[in-house]
Amino acid sequence: MQTLGRPKLGHYVAGRLIDGNGAATVPVYDPASGNITKSVALGDASTVAAAVRAARDAFAGWSATPPLRRAAVLFGFRELVLAHAERLARIITAEHGKTLSDARGEVQRGLEVVEFACGIPHLLKGEFSENVGRAVDSYSLRQALGVCAGISPFNFPAMVPMWMFPVALACGNTFIMKPSEKDPSLTLELAQLLAQAQLPAGVFNVVNGAKAAVDALLAHPGIAAISFVGSTPVARHVYERGTAGGKRVQALGGAKNHLVIMPDADLEQTTDALMGAAFGSAGERCMAVSIAVPVGDGVADALVAHLRQRIASLRVGAGDADGVEMGPLISDEHRRRVHGYVDLAEREGAHIAVDGRNGANPKDGGFFFGATVLDCVTPDMRVYREEIFGPVLGVVRAADFEAALRVVNGHECGNGAAIFTRDGDAARVFTQRVQAGMVGVNVAIPVPMAFHSFGGWKASLFGDHHVHGPEGVRFYTRLKTVTCRWPAGARGTTDYAMPTMR
Repeated sequence: MQTLGRPKLGHYVAGRLIDGNGAATVPVYDPASGNITKSVALGDASTVAAAVRAARDAFAGWSATPPLRRAAVLFGFRELVLAHAERLARIITAEHGKTLSDARGEVQRGLEVVEFACGIPHLLKGEFSENVGRAVDSYSLRQALGVCAGISPFNFPAMVPMWMFPVALACGNTFIMKPSEKDPSLTLELAQLLAQAQLPAGVFNVVNGAKAAVDALLAHPGIAAISFVGSTPVARHVYERGTAGGKRVQALGGAKNHLVIMPDADLEQTTDALMGAAFGSAGERCMAVSIAVPVGDGVADALVAHLRQRIASLRVGAGDADGVEMGPLISDEHRRRVHGYVDLAEREGAHIAVDGRNGANPKDGGFFFGATVLDCVTPDMRVYREEIFGPVLGVVRAADFEAALRVVNGHECGNGAAIFTRDGDAARVFTQRVQAGMVGVNVAIPVPMAFHSFGGWKASLFGDHHVHGPEGVRFYTRLKTVTCRWPAGARGTTDYAMPTMR
């Protein structure tokens, strides 16, 4: 599949690659150079319909497959991902721009969910109660929903899809994945590895595209559930449209993750943690720390000085270059957006302690933006309220612990929050009272392991279920309770009263 000398990516439906000829395309860039490397076809309602047909046709056989056999397929998939991990990481770096070490870590975090899903026979066990009434037993079981779909963002092309489809497949569902059109190659690679692991055709499908594909997934009556990760406005749209159509929806939205620094915190350790949490992956993480809340002006002044010193030696460049610590942003459009937020912060009255607007281009081209620190940010500023999604750290000064907690809890998002302190009482009170779904104590990015569940509060999550872990199993199954009596001898008389078991 070629377009003007460049590869053209299509879709993966019913176990084969579909070229998407005749469809509109968009370019895929190498963010480190700014060059177009390939194009991707934009799926539409007809593409989605074909994927739903394939998934629906495969559902009966796959859902009836014993859970042990489904787990065996995922075990095989795990081995293939391990064998191809380096190649997959390089695909991520080539299209997203993050450093190779970061891409390797992303693949590993996705694999952890695959490993969790391999234990699905245990996770699908129901409950049993003997003799709830005379000779009457009751038991529960969890059953697959049907055709499910996932819509993932550009910032984690491996990890976020792998947070979704392994659990869904293990539970007996079939799946349609809609990756970001900005870095679509990785999901197609995963589809082919699943086929090598003997996943039946049609159980896993990939539809590339943009808004039209998303809207088609939301509108199609044959899709039972939608998983989404992205910005808050789109998460709200997905949740409202999906639930209006009778679908089960988990829609993870944006974030403005805070890190509170108490006066007793080790400032060197805190600075180390902040550098990685704020500027790793160029800040394009939903769990990136974008707001530091030092308690006391003395702590704030020292923190900004430490950050300024560390940023001066931050190594920025192409993600596959040796020693690079921060790569480019995903696109030139996004770079201009981040630049605009820093301009706005200056107009709003924030002090630009470290200015990354001139970028840090190691060579001509590329979508680079330098690490930036905005001091004296206040909660009324747009740069505080809105998600920037770039290497920009805002510093909101707080007079004391209670003021710091009010800052965190006052934001509309509640994805992640952390506190750095040596005071166990302060940490305990913070974990109890903070309004966030994921909390770190001296851990800047408190992303749960696969056997727990990932998700925020408030405008960071629309729906009742978090992603992967036990909550993922609950989301991708529905509960059925059976009350059972096997009659012995003559049948009894008809009883028109409300049935009870006493």
